[in-house]
Amino acid sequence: MIIKFIGAAREVTGSKHLITTDSGKKILLDCGMFQGKGLETDSMNRDLMFDPAEIDHIILTHAHIDHSGLIPYVYKLGFRGSVICTNGTRDLCAIMLADSAFIQEHDTVTFNKRRIKKGLPQVTPIYTQEDATACLKLFIGVPNEMKFRIDENIKVRFTNTGHMLGSGVANIEIMENGQLKKIAYTGDIGRPFDLILAAPQPFPQADILITESTYGDRLHQDSKDVEDDLFKVIIDTCVNKGGKLIIPSFSVGRTQEIVFSLNNFFNEGRFPKIDVFVDSPLAVNATAVFRMHPECFNKNFSDVLLKDPDPFGFDNLFYINKVEDSKKLNDHKQPCVIISASGMMEAGRIKHHLANNISEPKNTILIVGYCAPTTLGAKIGRGDKEVSIFGTVHEVKAEVKKIESFSGHADYKELISFLNCQDKSAISRMFIVHGEYETQKKYVISLQEEGFKNIEIPAKGQEFEL
Repeated sequence: MIIKFIGAAREVTGSKHLITTDSGKKILLDCGMFQGKGLETDSMNRDLMFDPAEIDHIILTHAHIDHSGLIPYVYKLGFRGSVICTNGTRDLCAIMLADSAFIQEHDTVTFNKRRIKKGLPQVTPIYTQEDATACLKLFIGVPNEMKFRIDENIKVRFTNTGHMLGSGVANIEIMENGQLKKIAYTGDIGRPFDLILAAPQPFPQADILITESTYGDRLHQDSKDVEDDLFKVIIDTCVNKGGKLIIPSFSVGRTQEIVFSLNNFFNEGRFPKIDVFVDSPLAVNATAVFRMHPECFNKNFSDVLLKDPDPFGFDNLFYINKVEDSKKLNDHKQPCVIISASGMMEAGRIKHHLANNISEPKNTILIVGYCAPTTLGAKIGRGDKEVSIFGTVHEVKAEVKKIESFSGHADYKELISFLNCQDKSAISRMFIVHGEYETQKKYVISLQEEGFKNIEIPAKGQEFEL
């Protein structure tokens, strides 16, 4: 058996890891898009390094686009195998892949207008909304903790990671040449104290462990203070300064957490009389999906549901679908909170809100999650005084703040705590993926100090015999 690391190898996005068994069966672990590298991103996504028609199965850990976003593309190029994931992941992919296609189609139209003016050939989107819809027929939803028999030699069981709705460790059993090999691929790992989702659960013992390292060299602030910190930013920006609070947020997960926190403030009677706009069609649809999956909630959120039938809705909260309603926010003069995608500020309506508000000192840009180093979000977060948005340079005069405890990624101590459910002596190989290389090297040291051994940081395209 051979595993080839194709994406998220010494970098954060584009998760794709290809297992080829001795019998020739090809299993792709995740099928994610590379994000946040400008023009280079497009060519990286189109160059798959494998033939989609040869893939028998995709085992998908969760629905984030950097893990699922190329499934419509491989379908377009001939993939007709199965996509095996949890029920929550399947339902989220139904809206997220279509949204990704819509953004590509929209951005391509805008991009081609510039290319035509320059006399350059037009480009096409990687895939269309039609492809995103068509590929869904390949999805098989599996309940958490249920061992699913893919064929006579391969089984998979998902165990909750608490990273996003439906996310799970893919615990894979492969019988090969009379020997059973147990592979655990964690995907992304969540935090033990999420506001909505159940905490990550211990997973079965693995022989081979593939695990993420996004925050492998960082510690989060205490999660217990996160709502108080959010409330202080709202009061400082909207009440004391009379400005707008712009929150770039992933439409799935972070947006629901923030809205839930605001709903708590409202129920407690301390939320100021200001409007809150969730300006993301995907967030609106994702919130509906959240309501469909109470099995993913923690006890605290489930208890809230008994008293408040709609923890994602309150007076002065407005969900925006239409483009014309989004544009009207440019003329909204009163203090308000605008929550819009994407979290890394690379696409979607958030770029328009940044362009219109980033140069006003009384406004605040609040970063609530991880931004890959080359993204617009990272540039704003590290304090760049000027940033380019839609080809126009804007001065960054708005205050920039961070509350990284809203992040869906565990810090390095939380990662290690999660992995400590394993008998370290039983793990023959360990692979570190989904992280910046310098971060990964520091994380490996922490893992070794904890007693983990035989750790590799694979490079893109590197193969290992298992």
